[in-house]
Amino acid sequence: MTDSSRTAEQIPVRVLGGPTALFDYGGLRFLTDPTFDGPGDYEVPGGRLTKTAPSAAVPGDLGRIDVVLLSHDEHPDNLDDSGRALLADVPLTLTTPGGSRRLGQGAKGLADWQAIELDRPGGGTITVTGVPAIHGPGPREEVEPVTGEVVGFVLTGAGLPTVYVSGDNASLDAVEQIARRFAPIDTAILFAGSPRFAVLFDGEPIVLDSARAAEAAKILRARRVVPVHYDSWAHLTEGRDALVAAFAAAGLADRLDLARPS
Repeated sequence: MTDSSRTAEQIPVRVLGGPTALFDYGGLRFLTDPTFDGPGDYEVPGGRLTKTAPSAAVPGDLGRIDVVLLSHDEHPDNLDDSGRALLADVPLTLTTPGGSRRLGQGAKGLADWQAIELDRPGGGTITVTGVPAIHGPGPREEVEPVTGEVVGFVLTGAGLPTVYVSGDNASLDAVEQIARRFAPIDTAILFAGSPRFAVLFDGEPIVLDSARAAEAAKILRARRVVPVHYDSWAHLTEGRDALVAAFAAAGLADRLDLARPS
């Protein structure tokens, strides 16, 4: 259940390209999956990932960052070399339990439904809850050995809107579990892009495609959806036009906030 004293006021979200977005919430500044390297190739097990466009900002332009919400640390399209270097200057990185062990000092892992309270500068607290995310089609026990552990986040607080950051999630079942506890969501930062690899899961998307992103918005009763993770990488197969079409077909065009990287 969400806090009945929350406000539906929307928070500003600055989209920086790929999975990276910056937002202020309750007096703290949050950054999602930091990726700031220039275009180039990354060798990964079984193949290569290619970044096709630069980020809209460099870390030095962002000012203070209080918390990084890192859905997982094992893939360079969610944490690249520049993003990894940035973590050293951030007081707290929330991520998967396994990721916290790999990253070490400054990182804390959140299991499903595990919560942490953060002090707000003017008093009060923000609660960040780790929520389920599955990085591919099928049950977690079949997906995680292939693509690894991922976590999403829900942010709540007295007098604050409810914010959901999905991370690299492909599961609508996980979205339904989250909705039962937290819907309606005021701002959903949904990772989309329908990334596919012929060698994984028979080419099925390993993160939400556009139609499933629209369905997730319905399930969450989301008042606003800010999509990320749909551009800047060659393996992302559905971009802005597909998202616009899918949300229009679902009758949710007015919920879609396609703030361009800025």
